[in-house]
Amino acid sequence: MTVIARLDAPGCGCDAAQGLASIDQALERIRALPRRKDTEDVPLAVAMGRVLARPVTARANVPPFASSAMDGYALCAGDLIGDGPWVLPVSARIAAGDDARAPLPPGHAARIFTGGAVPGGADCVVMQEAVTAHPGRIEIRTRPTPGQHVRSVADDMEQGDVILPAGRRLTARDIAAAAASGRASVTVTKALRVALLLTGNEIVPQRQDLAPGQIWDVNGPMMIAMLTRPDVEITARAVAEDDADALTAQIAALADMADLLITSGGISVGDTDLVKPSLLALGGTIHLSGVAIKPGKPVSVGTLGSTAWLGLPGNPVSAHVIWQVFGTALLDHLTGRQPVTARRHAVLADPLEHKPGRCEMRPALLAGHDANGREMVRFEGQTHSARVATLARADGLILIPAEADHMRAGDLVEFLPFET
Repeated sequence: MTVIARLDAPGCGCDAAQGLASIDQALERIRALPRRKDTEDVPLAVAMGRVLARPVTARANVPPFASSAMDGYALCAGDLIGDGPWVLPVSARIAAGDDARAPLPPGHAARIFTGGAVPGGADCVVMQEAVTAHPGRIEIRTRPTPGQHVRSVADDMEQGDVILPAGRRLTARDIAAAAASGRASVTVTKALRVALLLTGNEIVPQRQDLAPGQIWDVNGPMMIAMLTRPDVEITARAVAEDDADALTAQIAALADMADLLITSGGISVGDTDLVKPSLLALGGTIHLSGVAIKPGKPVSVGTLGSTAWLGLPGNPVSAHVIWQVFGTALLDHLTGRQPVTARRHAVLADPLEHKPGRCEMRPALLAGHDANGREMVRFEGQTHSARVATLARADGLILIPAEADHMRAGDLVEFLPFET
């Protein structure tokens, strides 16, 4: 069995091929780009999906008082003298939210409900199923222990504890924790302003009938869908003009209104691939030009002033794969999110053939589990950059190392689930 055990590394571990950067090197360059540090305070109600710029700490102990974990009776275990059964008078009734500062008289019990404050003088709760209730008194046959069914002060959070670290992209669970800590708002990085520029004279919108040589725009709707998230603001979407001067002016205008400019197509070496020359003509810097990956080798990253640039391939499958591998990493870096490892191991359901030289990210479908309970993946024999239907059938990407030429059914590969 082949085991690939580098899940802690960001890329595939392949060496650069054909003078191109490896996946690892490309990710390192992406994470070396300057990032914005603008922040804002937002209410918890609208903080879902935003990235914390400052940690969330507990305002007070949670819970701030000892409380009952059960419906039952609060009492002092030491009041039960000798052998049982014991009979105690019930002198109080405490529900959640009641003021229970009055101490419990020695030898007495208090009827208490889940979440109710345990009164002074009591150190345990006997659940109601273990008690025989009579008018004004209870009978207990089993001796309780101190602390039984009691949630102690700060059992969940202690005042000043870091509940959520900076760099965390907030989930509903995080919102719950922040609310429990007493925070009504959180400090997050400002939403990243993103502009899109689509190249290709053959691209037309879906509402338009196709003329000879034309195809419908795929990358535009796909990218808008992947960028529709709380920590992103799409500021502009444009179609590139087929003129070098006009394209240069478009790039300059879009960069002025965005923190990140994403272009689709026009980044290879053909006569009509004008994006890089336009960027350089404006004084931009290209930090990455090509990666030893299949599909999506031409992927490029640069900067124009304070604006980052991501150049995606024009083929939709390539653009989607590159977004999953590099686009999400760039977005996380620019928004301040701490890197996360989503990859996990899966088992090949069928043998796999691969041409050595570049790491390949091949769309794959989760296909149940093997006899050992491990996830299995199925995949097509090759990756086709223009077959968009394969994306809809896939659950993620399998990472095929650059040096691999053949892998057997049952071998382990790394599986990267699609983020969106």
